[in-house]
Amino acid sequence: EVYFKNLSKQKQKEVMEKNGNNHKLRVCVATCNRADYSKLAPIMFGIKAEPQFFELDVVVLGSHLIDDYGNTYRMIEQDDFDIHTRLHTIVRGEDEAAMVESVGLALVKLPDVLNRLKPDIMIVHGDRFDALALATSAALMNIRILHIEGGEVSGTIDDSIRHAITKLAHYHVCCTRSAEQHLIAMCEDHDRILLAGCPSYDKLLSAKNKDYMSIIRMWLGEDVKTRDYIVALQHPVTTDIKHSIKMFELTLDALISFNKRTLVLFPNVDAGDKEMVRVMRKKGIEHHPNFRAVKHVPFDQFIQLVAHAGCMIGNSSCGVREVGAFGTPVINLGTRQTGRETGENVLHVRDADTQDKILHALQLQFGKQYPCSKIYGDGNAVPRILKFLKSIDLKEPLQKKFCFPPVKDNISQDIDHILETQSALAVDLGGTNLRVAIVSMKGEIVKKYTQLNPKTYEDRLELILKMCVEAASEAVNVNCRILGVGISTGGRVNPREGIVLHSTKLIQEWSSVDLRTPISDALHLPVWVDNDGNCAALAERKFGHGKGIENFVTLITGTGIGGGIVHQHELIHGSSFCAAELGHIVVSLDGPECLCGSQGCIEAYASGIALQREAKKLHDEDLLLVEGMSMKKEEVVSAAHLIQAAKLGNTKADSILRTAGTALGLGVVNILHTMNPSLVILSGVLASHYVNAVKDVINRQALSSVKTVNVVVSNLADPALLGAASLVLDYTTRRIY
Repeated sequence: EVYFKNLSKQKQKEVMEKNGNNHKLRVCVATCNRADYSKLAPIMFGIKAEPQFFELDVVVLGSHLIDDYGNTYRMIEQDDFDIHTRLHTIVRGEDEAAMVESVGLALVKLPDVLNRLKPDIMIVHGDRFDALALATSAALMNIRILHIEGGEVSGTIDDSIRHAITKLAHYHVCCTRSAEQHLIAMCEDHDRILLAGCPSYDKLLSAKNKDYMSIIRMWLGEDVKTRDYIVALQHPVTTDIKHSIKMFELTLDALISFNKRTLVLFPNVDAGDKEMVRVMRKKGIEHHPNFRAVKHVPFDQFIQLVAHAGCMIGNSSCGVREVGAFGTPVINLGTRQTGRETGENVLHVRDADTQDKILHALQLQFGKQYPCSKIYGDGNAVPRILKFLKSIDLKEPLQKKFCFPPVKDNISQDIDHILETQSALAVDLGGTNLRVAIVSMKGEIVKKYTQLNPKTYEDRLELILKMCVEAASEAVNVNCRILGVGISTGGRVNPREGIVLHSTKLIQEWSSVDLRTPISDALHLPVWVDNDGNCAALAERKFGHGKGIENFVTLITGTGIGGGIVHQHELIHGSSFCAAELGHIVVSLDGPECLCGSQGCIEAYASGIALQREAKKLHDEDLLLVEGMSMKKEEVVSAAHLIQAAKLGNTKADSILRTAGTALGLGVVNILHTMNPSLVILSGVLASHYVNAVKDVINRQALSSVKTVNVVVSNLADPALLGAASLVLDYTTRRIY
């Protein structure tokens, strides 16, 4: 709440011209249970913090008011919200008929409340039967409806209810790009859809720093350690109650066998919930020394419990949505969440005939730590929703309009609804400089930061984190949605684990370094790491000459020589992540010594370091400078001086460059005979000086069947940063769940 108060002070005082200068938007927020309140509360705090724009009325109904489910309306009062109306709408029963009767009872009671409140807009969340009653009442009484979390896909009757509410709602706030596409496909007006992210993530992503041990001990006992307990939350599946009860029995049997301290939460109010509670009691869960069975845990405390758990198990949407923000392992049981987008932390057990499959899943998942996932939000949902609410024109006709095919092209959201450009944080860890950039999906470098690369490991990692945090904060201001972080670095990298196994001599103290974990923990973003040569190849595949090419090779000609190989559209890493070390192809048995310790490598002939070495030799013998060249006394001899001398007619400098070009060409011929690519891309500062020499060597030395290969110079201005961004953009936009 303090955050939103401070935010409101910083905002420009917008004048609500469309709705009248003095009119405040009267918003009714109706909450039915503990789960939807966790999503609605951040919005309610935001509305309350801006009384100059909004009037808030809170209506509480459903399981909030039932003692068996913890009387959770009290947490709304504890959050200092005035509850305008309490409606007892749950008809007690154990079958589907009770759910229908509960909807009917809510429909009988709600009209009187809405007549008294006369809200301008009602905010409804999710896919519960209570929410369907709210949306139906508001729609029939000509009250505008804002639906939170529409467009998502899951199992059970929830899908049908969610989509029914979508058709009744006038405005939509969705959490993921897929959900937005689903709403558009359902003929909803694109201008009335906001891709904001999940409001609960605004609280989740700042939750891990709090004192969590006291919370863990309070709910699970004094002797429990972090990552050494399980949180279980399972609900009945209303379309197959009998099977879901059986699955719950097997889950409890597996948890008993697994023998870890477990917090079990009571299920939602649904057909079959009483039978699940009876199963718990039949198995003695409430009195078992390893179990704690509770009706409700306040959301702030629940966040801490799942963030530090060894595993979460069940079929709650919380497991596949919110828990991903912490990288906590999740076992999703049954079909209740089928179709949900999930992070890599979720392991699905679709069906189980015995406890063995669930027990095996526990053994696989328990205690792991996955990269943090931000599929469902980036922590900035509420400011977007508030701006969206302010943009609503109450003078517009109330009647909904549906956008039937052809569907409006959804390249980008209307700027008034502040849809950010999907982007990546790209990090280039060079020998001299450390660079961080915000890179858009189209390859545009929106913002770039450069610092000198510190010499020590600790200072280097600290600077990376600082620059990434700064860039991530700036991304909101430039309307960019950060999907993840990609890191390009020299040396040998294990991209599966995000570990630099050992780096080049240019970057000291950089061996067996886990880059993924600290950056992912700090930013709550997924992180990918790869070798700079591989990143250059990825940049070409996404933005450069390699786009649409099935087989090609990229060669970087700079301080060193590196590269990447793309075969059948996929990057090749090799069995020990050493593939495409193209600079260390040997082209002469008695050639100059390479930094790797071998002799005759391409890098020993054609790299910037090699050319600088030869330039120094010529300079020491007074054979470098020719007419038209000059050097200051303190100026360091470099490869650039050798190239300049060759252009001005220095035959010795020209001979060195021709030898370097021949060595590089021979290496390319070896690559052609090994991989048979259709394209070779020369990248880096020396590429333009080598391209003709490489083509000549191919014509002289290569087999006729590969001479048709196309050799080009890269047209990418910054392949290292673009390649690091490609690590993120390629993965996050092609992921299949």
